[in-house]
Amino acid sequence: MSSATSKPTLYERLGGVYSIAAVAHHRVSAAGFKYYVTEMACWATGGPQNYTGRSMSESHKHLKITESEWAAFCKDLDDTVAKFNVPEAEHKELFAIVESTKRDIVSAPSSL
Repeated sequence: MSSATSKPTLYERLGGVYSIAAVAHHRVSAAGFKYYVTEMACWATGGPQNYTGRSMSESHKHLKITESEWAAFCKDLDDTVAKFNVPEAEHKELFAIVESTKRDIVSAPSSL
């Protein structure tokens, strides 16, 4: 928890682990994947969790994710945070974190 004189973390502004988990699990099926997505999101937003999964590159290289698949994921993320009424400032801050992982995730050219 932050002190009264410091700005709350994105983790705190998003509502902590339960709110982050609700958004992270919205369209994810595998239980282990849900866990890592929640853990990563909490860690990346300043929460007390430590991410224990593999690196983004290692976790995604075999999936050969394309630019168009990334764009679809980003659209889904936008739709999901809108559904959960995440304020615009927090939405932008969260999206910047997600965007910072793109070069480690997208590895295949889009097929047209």
